[in-house]
Amino acid sequence: MENPVLVERDGFIETWTINRPAERNPVSGMDVVDALVACVDAVNADYGVRAVIVTGAGSTFSAGGNVKDMANRQGLFGGKPHEQRDGYRAGIQRIPRAMYNCDVPLIAAVNGPAIGAGCDLALMCDLRIASEKAFFAESFVKLGIIPGDGGAWLLPKAVGMARAAEMILTGDRVDATQALEWGLVSNVVPPDQLLDEARALANRVAANPPRSVRMAKKLLREGQHQSLDSLLELSAALQALVQQTTDHTRAVNALMEKRTAAFTGE
Repeated sequence: MENPVLVERDGFIETWTINRPAERNPVSGMDVVDALVACVDAVNADYGVRAVIVTGAGSTFSAGGNVKDMANRQGLFGGKPHEQRDGYRAGIQRIPRAMYNCDVPLIAAVNGPAIGAGCDLALMCDLRIASEKAFFAESFVKLGIIPGDGGAWLLPKAVGMARAAEMILTGDRVDATQALEWGLVSNVVPPDQLLDEARALANRVAANPPRSVRMAKKLLREGQHQSLDSLLELSAALQALVQQTTDHTRAVNALMEKRTAAFTGE
């Protein structure tokens, strides 16, 4: 069987492609879980990677859980209640934990339907661009289940509680245009322009000093649950570190001399 997640490197940018197109790219299998967690671990240790694009092979971003496994009560969906609980913890829930702790900015290039856990996978990314053919659905209730991978925590932060409640409690889909209006994505483009637009955005991120970008991402995440005083303390500590980097000196000198600087992560 082919790799569950294809990893391609182009300069400072990596692209991770969920590679189960025949099954509509489910993320509930342990092979995909292990692969995504390994991808995060690898880029966290590699300052040569400055941005990551996450997308799906074929016409679907991700259909979330494997419905055949669900119907057959196997894999993540098999066993007794306590076994299923442990299965979620040791399985699909490792993805949101890993993605949340990814130091590198993640850009979802949503090429098609993002359903259930697939919608949540897009929400785990910092930035989201959608194809005109994309749609989003927190459709768990339509299958008689609930968001088991963090969707109830992720979605309100993206669209607000009222709209999150509408999506989660109805299970209805939101098309790309509505997703843009709601702030679920930052841009909607024709399908043949999606990856080019995602790469352009990734390159805009990657043009900046990588340590500063990683620290800025950390502040964004910490700011979601810390008090202002706590965040200011963390900001002071990180600022003291980043101002000692060579890249900070390069950036200041380049600005004063009205030129573009290249950064090394030093």
